Amino acid sequence: MQLVILAAGMGSRFGGLKQMEKMDEAGNFLLDYSVYDAKRAGFDSVVFIIKKEFYDAFKDSIGKRVEKLIKVEYAFQQLDDLPAGFKVPEGREKPWGTAHAIYAARDLIKDDFIIINGDDFYGKETYEVAYNYLASLPKGSVGKYANVAFKVANTMTENGAVKRGVAFQKDGYLTKLVESSIEKKDGKIMSSPLDGSEPFEVQPDDLVSMNLFAFNKDLIKRLEEKFPLWLKENINVPKSEFLIPTVVDELVHEGKATLKLLKTSSVWFGVTYKEDKPGVVKALNDLVEKGVYKKGLY
Repeated sequence: MQLVILAAGMGSRFGGLKQMEKMDEAGNFLLDYSVYDAKRAGFDSVVFIIKKEFYDAFKDSIGKRVEKLIKVEYAFQQLDDLPAGFKVPEGREKPWGTAHAIYAARDLIKDDFIIINGDDFYGKETYEVAYNYLASLPKGSVGKYANVAFKVANTMTENGAVKRGVAFQKDGYLTKLVESSIEKKDGKIMSSPLDGSEPFEVQPDDLVSMNLFAFNKDLIKRLEEKFPLWLKENINVPKSEFLIPTVVDELVHEGKATLKLLKTSSVWFGVTYKEDKPGVVKALNDLVEKGVYKKGLY
């Protein structure tokens, strides 16, 4: 099984790969911990989806470390990677979105796989949950997808709002994701939907998506079918994005896929705000001291 890491936006958010945040004394990034956890859960290869212009810096800073541990491949998310008959409209600069990122790796994805964000820490148990789910499926399964969801209280920062997909379920299957800005206010956890609908309170144990999906390889065929249809409707909308949650929602409602909601008790770490870094460094150091990770990692 493969680990697919969405990292094409990392250089932009951090102001260039050389300025990515080192999280331990050995100079590892959060991404290093993700690959380490995925490998020991059972995943046997990783595909990094990056911008082509960051390839050398990425390979020299991250690739050379993780290739000692796991098979490494690279895919490039580029604006002009479009189906036949389409071309990039004048003035378009924003990437086409997370579903397009996976589309960019279509020639490298040969097995069931999971996707993760490159700048989030998901925790050891999360990868075990995802791997065990995919391993439990009959060989050749199609459309048996899953989302590994976190308790919302385990994904918060004290330094401001975070964007999360609030998960609604029925009989263990996800029925709806409400993309929201979530923040603690007056002792409550409040979710403000990004579509502008009415804010609502969520409880600490309510589940949210952190963009960790488990897919069968048939998703690639589905993306190749849906991307041209999406482009016909949205190619000239300047900031429109072809997004994984939207694609999955469509497939579920079309009866072409199911989305199992898997739970993890892991605690998310991330540097959403610069003030978050000291807490993340301390949390990782605590895990090293507890023996969850070895010092230096590799």
